[in-house]
Amino acid sequence: MQLETNYLGQPVGFPIPDWKPPALPSREPMEGRFCRVVPLNPELHASSLHEANKTVTGDGMWTYLPYGPFETLQSYRTWIEQKCQGDDPMFYAILDQVTERAVGVASYLRISPDSGSIEVGHIQYSPALQRTPTATEAMYLMMHRAFNLGYRRYEWKCDSLNAPSRTAALRLGFSFEGVFRQATIVKGRNRDTAWYSILDAEWPALNRAFLRWLDPQNFDDRGRQLERLSALTHEAFARKPAMDAGHKTLAEACQKTEE
Repeated sequence: MQLETNYLGQPVGFPIPDWKPPALPSREPMEGRFCRVVPLNPELHASSLHEANKTVTGDGMWTYLPYGPFETLQSYRTWIEQKCQGDDPMFYAILDQVTERAVGVASYLRISPDSGSIEVGHIQYSPALQRTPTATEAMYLMMHRAFNLGYRRYEWKCDSLNAPSRTAALRLGFSFEGVFRQATIVKGRNRDTAWYSILDAEWPALNRAFLRWLDPQNFDDRGRQLERLSALTHEAFARKPAMDAGHKTLAEACQKTEE
């Protein structure tokens, strides 16, 4: 990408003509083949979620989250009532289409329509959801809604020590952007935060990758995938627009200045 310059010869960002901030995400359910993603409701979902989470061996799913584990249903329900009913974060329950039970949670957060940025986080997947097509489809549905609304940046952030989360981000097509050192304190411990993102220019190719992976023909009669999503998103990366060429040009210019 050729860098643009202003009248002073300084490099400036590319123009975004007629930019209009997108709307906030709605609370309308998101329907998929494997799951429904609906607003998190303590009366409807707390019991099934707590029951699903109890099947976790140990407390590992809560290690990198700023809350939990929840020993009792009442403590979990109270947390949902007090922390999960606002507009940012905007929490959703992930319902299995077959059982119609809630098996996981995710949210939009740090929603910034003015800059067109939105993050997905607070991801709590019970064992019934982990490593299933349902888990992937839920993330796809949330991505799809955000980009359809007109957001230009979709973020994923996690503890830099959370290897499963970092692996999941790459599998889903996010690009690694770096680590913010000593970004915050979680449960009395330091947290370095790893940042990932998908941009609107990258979304069409990734959308096709997800649709190809989620196609019923991509699964055999035992429900096993035939093509891996990571291979498809890697292919989408190979075809995405060269977004870093301008940064390379700028880096070369800075290097010449220092010489």
